[in-house]
Amino acid sequence: MWGLGKRDFVLFLLASGVIGITQSIDIAFFNNFLSDTYQLTIAQRTFLEIPREFPGFAVVFVTGLLFAFGDVKTAAVANLLGGLGALGLAYWSPEYLPMIAWLTVYSMGQHLFMPMSSSIGMNLAADGHMGRRLGQINAVNTAVFLVTSLATAFLFRFIEIDYKLAFSISAAAFFLAAVLILCMTPQSGKRIGKRFVLRKEYNLFYGLNVLYGARKQIFITFGPWVLIKVFGQGVATFAILSFIIAGIGIVFKPFIGHLIDTIGERFILAGEAVSLIFICLGYAFTEGLLANLGLGRITIYVICALFVLDQVLVSVSMARATYLKKIALCDDDVSPTLSMGMTIDHIVSMFMPWLGGFVWTFMGYEYVFIFGAVIAALNLLLTTRMKTFAHCPIKKPQSKSLL
Repeated sequence: MWGLGKRDFVLFLLASGVIGITQSIDIAFFNNFLSDTYQLTIAQRTFLEIPREFPGFAVVFVTGLLFAFGDVKTAAVANLLGGLGALGLAYWSPEYLPMIAWLTVYSMGQHLFMPMSSSIGMNLAADGHMGRRLGQINAVNTAVFLVTSLATAFLFRFIEIDYKLAFSISAAAFFLAAVLILCMTPQSGKRIGKRFVLRKEYNLFYGLNVLYGARKQIFITFGPWVLIKVFGQGVATFAILSFIIAGIGIVFKPFIGHLIDTIGERFILAGEAVSLIFICLGYAFTEGLLANLGLGRITIYVICALFVLDQVLVSVSMARATYLKKIALCDDDVSPTLSMGMTIDHIVSMFMPWLGGFVWTFMGYEYVFIFGAVIAALNLLLTTRMKTFAHCPIKKPQSKSLL
């Protein structure tokens, strides 16, 4: 008979896999749902990122309110919110304003789960193997993501798009994930010991989150929008790209987890920053460069490849979580500090689309990604200040936080 630790790990693996269904549907459908249902302009689309990203800003306060629940129950609540929001988008969003309300609920569920997932995953890891454990969890999530993307790409090449059906499936997956997580023992994910944590010792972690928030938002908002509005791509294209991303991720995510445990977070995050510089410059200059060379017909394939590369690199974010775990002054700091990091990155995320939308409208989409390359360069500079660790410390002293 399995011990509780192994049983809880399997349950969390299954929950993470089910959540892969919701992520695949979100990537394949969400932007086309907005474009087809509400005919948004670029200004309206960028404004929508404020209610979509506000839950990420508010997550530190919500986790503070739920601190007595602990990580596991909070993760279950997050998925219940995600499912309710998905149903709202499917059936109760006939106009733009109601859609904003349900989008906020949907997004709160997604954002609330993110720090809880990292915290639970690391607490289910053996000493010195946090990266490996997170890589395994993410790989299972990605495998289900791959199957869902393949099914979506196949089905929606032959039948009419039905956004209600897509979001209903997403809601069912959220609710199933919540049930699986509730079947775990609460002790398998540490109880959130503090409402809020803000320490000067974690300033570098906060800085990495600020730059990640800016970089992330450029690609979340403007990466898909380039494919939709500049190159006229639809749901089938995004489903195929999601399938490719997932196929690569099944191998890439455990590999990144292995690298985190062997060569450290500093090298991983520096490599991500260098890669993003080239990806951003590719978005900015590929169309003009290939047109001048008489190769304009292959531009869409290059842009799709850059989109895939960026999405694959999202998995590197687990290096920020494991780095925090290693520098944390005490274990109770980890969950609230992950939530604080998300809040800080979303302060940037809420307003970056406005700036990017202004730049897109008056200068062109290319300049949005030139700005992204500058952000990636700053991120590279910040990684040079990261500590390196031969081994992850296990026991940490208790100390008082600023909040």
